[in-house]
Amino acid sequence: MPSSATNIASRRELFIDSFLIDRFVGKAEQRLHKPIPREIAIVHDAPWEGSGSGYHSVFQDGDIYRMYYKAWHLDVSQGKLNSSVHPLFCCYAESKDGIHWTKPNLGIHVFNGSKNNNIAIISEQQGELRIDAGHPAIFLDNNPAAPPDARYKAIVRSKDNNGLIPLKSADGVNFKPITDQPILSGMGAFDSQNLAFWDETIGKYRAYWRYFTKGTTNKEEWKPAGIRAIRTATSDDLVHWDDITDLTYTDSPHEQLYTNQIKPYARAPHILIGFPTRYTERGESPQMTALPDNKHRKMRSSVSPRYGTAITDALLMCSRDGHEFKRWNEAFFRPGIERPNSWNYGHQYVAWHVVQTANTLPGAPDELSFYASESYWTGKGSAVRRYTLRLDGFVSLSAPMKGGEVITKPIKFTGNQLELNYSTSVAGSIRVELQDAQGTPIEEFKLEDCPEHFGDTVGRAVQWKNNPDLAQLAGKTIRIRFVLKDADLYSLKFQTTN
Repeated sequence: MPSSATNIASRRELFIDSFLIDRFVGKAEQRLHKPIPREIAIVHDAPWEGSGSGYHSVFQDGDIYRMYYKAWHLDVSQGKLNSSVHPLFCCYAESKDGIHWTKPNLGIHVFNGSKNNNIAIISEQQGELRIDAGHPAIFLDNNPAAPPDARYKAIVRSKDNNGLIPLKSADGVNFKPITDQPILSGMGAFDSQNLAFWDETIGKYRAYWRYFTKGTTNKEEWKPAGIRAIRTATSDDLVHWDDITDLTYTDSPHEQLYTNQIKPYARAPHILIGFPTRYTERGESPQMTALPDNKHRKMRSSVSPRYGTAITDALLMCSRDGHEFKRWNEAFFRPGIERPNSWNYGHQYVAWHVVQTANTLPGAPDELSFYASESYWTGKGSAVRRYTLRLDGFVSLSAPMKGGEVITKPIKFTGNQLELNYSTSVAGSIRVELQDAQGTPIEEFKLEDCPEHFGDTVGRAVQWKNNPDLAQLAGKTIRIRFVLKDADLYSLKFQTTN
């Protein structure tokens, strides 16, 4: 057995990848969980919005949840697509709870002779920059050195020079360019939601954007080929970029990834989590014809076959270094039961990113809220549905009633208490044993010293008989043995308590 140990200190660790896992015994395995559909959060039915609205950014800012999105309308008729009903805008909505959303009247930009709208960014020429407001990604800049007038940042596409334009804002609705030239010019296709953020783990900005693995995608020639893929880079100032590299994946096939939606997970910011859109062209078939809205699908196909026969869902992926990702090949967001305005190209584009909200069950702990698109192409406006998942609930260590075990790699920690996020049935349980680096049970922390833990909690301390002092093992190399029976374990965290 290896003796080198990973120091996890007191940070929260999820079981979303195999970072901590040495081996499984019995029926134990990693289990991917799926967000639960809830209510429609917002409908993009204003005259300046429309059926092509999407590319949402969502984050919590103090007591307010902020949402930004592309406002666009797709008017489809036989053999014709009119995507110029109005210019591309970036609009703004907000919420006090992440559940009920409003579109405030910003009074900034004119549409049809009036400023009574929620338009935050417009597609326009500013100096030498041609801003495309239809591919926006907005974030709260957590860089401690960010000045007050740049507390909020936006990444938009440049209509020229095939690059990106960073914007800044003091209030989150009035934006202006940071540079007088596009950044990352010539480094990709950028015909998707391209994003950037401050990564506190490395003390730099990261960017993730669209490129094609083959073909040409520049100002002079647009002939993309190969597959849609993701490229990344790092920066100290959001302007000058290096360490440009293409994402790689562990044990995943080549698939078309339309968006990436990567960001540090707030409860474990050393882990980058993404919800990429998987784009799949299935072609015409009886099964395609049987899907909802076939008449509208055929009409879209009359413009371009892929408009009608491409369908989308969302995946889950994560990384510890920002370059190599563990991508779960099964869908994180399936299109769901067939119903009108579903199972089409543009369905289940997940917003960037997940946020923590109050639970709608009285007395239950907070949960994670996701936002995903539906009704794309169809009707007067696309919509966004909220989905929920328990805190840290992406992937669990899971075992059926027959039981199973998981043994971790050697680790070191700080603290005097081990807290777990878990769920069991009334007959199920979790028990915990601490071992030395060689796998020998440690006195007072053996399996027989640990009573069965049962319940459903996002944070409960592990107990052993006689309440031994866990602090005596802090800084030493140990392994953890989890014995599960009809149970799911989502995360762990060592911590210090009085």
